[in-house]
Amino acid sequence: MEKTLVIVRHGNTFAPGQTPTRAGAYTDIPLVEEDKSRNAAKYLLNKNIIPDRIFAAPLQRTMQTANLIINEMKLNTVVVPDNNFTEIDYGEDENKTEEQVRQRLGLEYVKNNNLSGDVSENEITGYGKAVIDLWNTKAIVPQGWNVDVEGIISSWKRFAKHIKDNETALICTSNGIIRFAPHILDDVDAKDFVNKHSLKVATGSVSIFKTVDNVWKCVEWNVIS
Repeated sequence: MEKTLVIVRHGNTFAPGQTPTRAGAYTDIPLVEEDKSRNAAKYLLNKNIIPDRIFAAPLQRTMQTANLIINEMKLNTVVVPDNNFTEIDYGEDENKTEEQVRQRLGLEYVKNNNLSGDVSENEITGYGKAVIDLWNTKAIVPQGWNVDVEGIISSWKRFAKHIKDNETALICTSNGIIRFAPHILDDVDAKDFVNKHSLKVATGSVSIFKTVDNVWKCVEWNVIS
């Protein structure tokens, strides 16, 4: 018996020419396009992966993405909102540009490490970038963000556990949440996964997990359709 978990990151929320900001749990903005979501659906159709149930975080961008997938796949189902997968809270960096985020995190790094002497703007930005890189590669939460890591991991494990035999469940959520999904793998595989993959996924990307002998395996990660 096989179980399948499909994870789709929502589509674009910033139009070309707009400056993206960190939109977290308290920034409920809509999609600015439909193609990313529809392409994810087409990708799944081409692989004959048809969701039996579809869930989404209860934000406009994730609910809209899930409904576009239903529309494109012509499914007779409804989206089930799941608060456990609402995007993380970026705290002080909510709605800030990436440049602003790197600057703040860089200054925090300088302060916390008691760096003496003159520190240039480029060095501050570099320190901030390094902090973000750790978030994208190791899911180490930057100072000032409000992230219940253990709670998110527990939610993924609980969600995976309740997928039924021979069922395909799809969930649409956000980048900050998705990076903790590999924790449904066993401990050895989860550690290996982090060493081999970037945890940051693209808008509209598809990731697929399946059970093999009742053990979860990641068969596709961050596929951009």
